[in-house]
Amino acid sequence: MNNDKFIFCLEAVADVEINEITQVVKDLEQLVTDYGISSIYKTCDTIEGLEESLNTLLYHDHNFTDYEIIYLVMPGEANSICLNNYYYSFQEIAEIFEGKMKGKIIHFANTKVLDLTPDEAQYFLDITGAYAISGYGTTHTKISSSNTIDKAFFSLCQEIDDVIEIVEELHQKYFAACKLLDFRLYY
Repeated sequence: MNNDKFIFCLEAVADVEINEITQVVKDLEQLVTDYGISSIYKTCDTIEGLEESLNTLLYHDHNFTDYEIIYLVMPGEANSICLNNYYYSFQEIAEIFEGKMKGKIIHFANTKVLDLTPDEAQYFLDITGAYAISGYGTTHTKISSSNTIDKAFFSLCQEIDDVIEIVEELHQKYFAACKLLDFRLYY
């Protein structure tokens, strides 16, 4: 297993001043234990906080090139994320990430639906420079992707370089969960 790639997780919370251990943190800790995949975890409650965290990662973390996956755990709707009760479109997010995600996979947890047209997906990939964007076509209140498919997806991303092979393997091993949550990947 290739252990030199990491995950940068950014979770939307109501208030960053409240230090709380969320289920996502527990799942990331389990990811280290089960698969040896390290991560950086940050929270944000505003778009400025998201941008600041991203800029800190880009400009102050000398290991940024080792972060293969940018993992966003944020509520929202099909083509937006919600921070502090305000919705930001994927076009706005793409502009924030403009040219900064070269070669990265941007993965959304199932706290929001990812439902992009081919043109919207291509726009996002072109503007950000990301290699792929992935997430789920449905939100499921009783099943969190962070403790199910996300771990398997992240593990496969460490082992396999081709996103098509990753998706095929994920569907072979976790077909029921992929179908239930409607796993999607745009590249």
